[in-house]
Amino acid sequence: MTSVLQESKTDVMPTRRPRLLTLSVKESLILELLSDRAELYGLQLVAASKRKLKRGTVYVTLGRMEEKGYVTSRLEDGPPDMGGMPRRLYQATPLGRRVLAAWSAATTHLIPEFAR
Repeated sequence: MTSVLQESKTDVMPTRRPRLLTLSVKESLILELLSDRAELYGLQLVAASKRKLKRGTVYVTLGRMEEKGYVTSRLEDGPPDMGGMPRRLYQATPLGRRVLAAWSAATTHLIPEFAR
């Protein structure tokens, strides 16, 4: 007696493709600024970027970068002279630094017209 195996769509598990690590212009700039310094908070990043980053988008971008694992953050007690409000400090992760280095090398070698 032979049995016939039938495959249904639910029996076949799709293979997962590795996630492509991407870096937007803003993310690249943030990682460059954080690589040069230990930790910065959002408004320091805006100031250090010489108006390339805006207040309205820097925190959204930082949140996305934290989800990707490119940056980490921690809350710090605010200075008493600034109303004592806590602020969030960001720093680049080892993954973020590696992605920036790879992205910069690829940009320089593969797309020289976009290299900085």
